Amino acid sequence: MAVWAALTGNLMVAVAKFVAAAITGSAAMTSEAVHSLVDTVNELLLLYGISRSVRPADRAHPLGYGRELYFWSFVVALLIFALGAGVSAYEGFNHVLVPQPIERPAVIFAVLAASLAFEGTSWWIGMRAFGAAKRNLGWWEAFRKSKDPPAFIVVFEDSAALLGIFAAAAGTTAALLTGDARWDGVASLVIAAILAGVAALLARESKALLIGERADPALSEAILRTASGIAGVCSANSIVTIQIAPNSVVATLSLDFFDTLRAPEIEQAVVELERRIRSLYPEVTALFVKPQSVLVASQLRKDAPGTPDPSGETSPLADG
Repeated sequence: MAVWAALTGNLMVAVAKFVAAAITGSAAMTSEAVHSLVDTVNELLLLYGISRSVRPADRAHPLGYGRELYFWSFVVALLIFALGAGVSAYEGFNHVLVPQPIERPAVIFAVLAASLAFEGTSWWIGMRAFGAAKRNLGWWEAFRKSKDPPAFIVVFEDSAALLGIFAAAAGTTAALLTGDARWDGVASLVIAAILAGVAALLARESKALLIGERADPALSEAILRTASGIAGVCSANSIVTIQIAPNSVVATLSLDFFDTLRAPEIEQAVVELERRIRSLYPEVTALFVKPQSVLVASQLRKDAPGTPDPSGETSPLADG
């Protein structure tokens, strides 16, 4: 819903801004037009990534295609930086070095006012969707821990768009009041800086998810508690999780079974564990269990370069 709202708003705003830029010759308006066009392309890429990521697993991709969403989210961040920030910086430097008077400023303010309405509506929808998903976390913490790039990308894009609108309005106003058209170029440089900052944040978070980020530590703790309650399990030693899509997690468990258990009984315990995990935590789409004594698991963690965190999760090397 939030992505579709952003797509509709950005497309309408981009057309209006390009027309206004052609009429007025404003660098800030040109930057804003390119910004909205990039945002429109970004929403299309996100929708494409969403559709690709939900394809079922097959022989070539046994864990599914969930990471396609993370790949396209990273591409979106690169586009914001390369096209949005790059073109804005180019326009800004050109108009600072070679100032051009702004024509028909009323058109600029009219388009900016309409853009503010469209972008503000899209921002509100995105914030409501992201706010519902963040639970009791703070906004920044929720962004850092989110496993759903489209949710936070829409919010950051729309936030950058609103800041860009205010920057363009301030630059145009300063140019008109002072008679110095270089303020128009300065506004375009401010827009470039905003977009570069947003792109850096989005790229950082998308990259972390793309190369393999652990799931929520609370989920790891819950899985360990569930495993400890299975008949025949002596100890749940450690867990490794990898988020491969917003609603898809791969988990690997190191479990110590009682020595008196025979192979069929261990198999039955694992089947019961899988049943409970899939029932309680449907986002765990793949579960792997490694029978391993407490002593061996502890020694491996001691010898490994990483150490367990408070969630009990360790590196794959530590799990042996």
